[in-house]
Amino acid sequence: MPRATVEHDDSPSIRGARLSARDRAGLAALRLVNGASRRSGRGQGTVAGGRVALRIAPRLLERLAYDLELALVSGTNGKTTTTACLTAAMSTRGPVATNDTGSNMLPGHVAALGNSTARVAVLECDEVWLSRAIPLERPGAVVVLNLSRDQLDRTSEVRHVARSWHAALASLEGTCVANADDPLVVSAAVHAPNVAWFAGGLEFREDASACPRCMARLHFDDDGGWHCECGLARPDPDAFLRDGTAVVDGTQVPFKITLPGAFNEGNGLAALLAAVRLGVDADAAAAAICSVTDVAGRFSELDVDGSRARLLLAKNPAGWSALLRLLADDDAPIVVAINARVADGFDPSWLYDVEFDRLAGRRVVATGERWRDLSTRLFYAGVEHTTETDPRRAIAVAGGAGRRVDVIANYTAFAALHGAR
Repeated sequence: MPRATVEHDDSPSIRGARLSARDRAGLAALRLVNGASRRSGRGQGTVAGGRVALRIAPRLLERLAYDLELALVSGTNGKTTTTACLTAAMSTRGPVATNDTGSNMLPGHVAALGNSTARVAVLECDEVWLSRAIPLERPGAVVVLNLSRDQLDRTSEVRHVARSWHAALASLEGTCVANADDPLVVSAAVHAPNVAWFAGGLEFREDASACPRCMARLHFDDDGGWHCECGLARPDPDAFLRDGTAVVDGTQVPFKITLPGAFNEGNGLAALLAAVRLGVDADAAAAAICSVTDVAGRFSELDVDGSRARLLLAKNPAGWSALLRLLADDDAPIVVAINARVADGFDPSWLYDVEFDRLAGRRVVATGERWRDLSTRLFYAGVEHTTETDPRRAIAVAGGAGRRVDVIANYTAFAALHGAR
């Protein structure tokens, strides 16, 4: 397992790395501030303390990650689910530190590692921060899922992110587990020294229509393959799904994901390949991954005045594409809740990249803080709908006693409903 280069002294150690007085002060501040944040109800106690700790001890994350068996999971969509699945797989061998609250930037990593004594860690990592996390944390594995447009007011254009990944992954000492079906991911991971490919699917092609290497038009095959005349092409996967099983490095294991949707099958497959490359038995890893039924409230149910609301999270056009495909054969009423806070991205123009016309003929209610923007978009998509400013009332309007309602919400709208259960 790769180890970080850390200056040693005679101070007390944590997992083999010596902590300076400054590091110990940072850890104390981490626990104090995060505890106060939780008690005051102002947050989950996973970010504020991490920020303070890093201001006090800038090398604290490097020290905490020293000598850990650590994996990072990144991508535009599926990070939280894949992290949960990989954590379940790695837990078959003992305790695992993880950031299951979704605090996926460096302060959240500090909080996850600083509050755990586990020698194994699986951390979700924001795609913009991945290139900074890799040299600090020296992971034994990095899982890269997909890249597509998301919060352009914060995250930069996806090809810029892919280029930053390329530079970081080219010097990765551990294993890069990468999605062979996403051209942007392939272009970023193809020169990693040790890369393992999985067939993760590509729900949203609009950001991958041109070759990341030469900008010529990519050719997509009916069987899911793709190639460019310059030579960039879909690699042969080391892991793929076949008839209710997963084939990983030539070994076939039973694999029936509990979470719904083809996108979750791809997330689970990525976690399985990463776990196997980190030394976990394939059968044990597959069984653990398939036992995951709830990931931070995704697909959980909320009772609102007798209506059963199933909560679905979609934060960007790619996520919407996947969920609309999942719901295509259903006729349940749908509530769409859209906010535009910091965590969502302030710019809701991404609504015009979503094929809302697929909702035509369904009972649809628009809600959330940006219900006017959403209603306008639904009008231009030809979707008849009603509006209700309050999300809980919107669920009651859409449903009825005993009726199931699907609620598709972006990040803060989803979090508010999930927290109100």
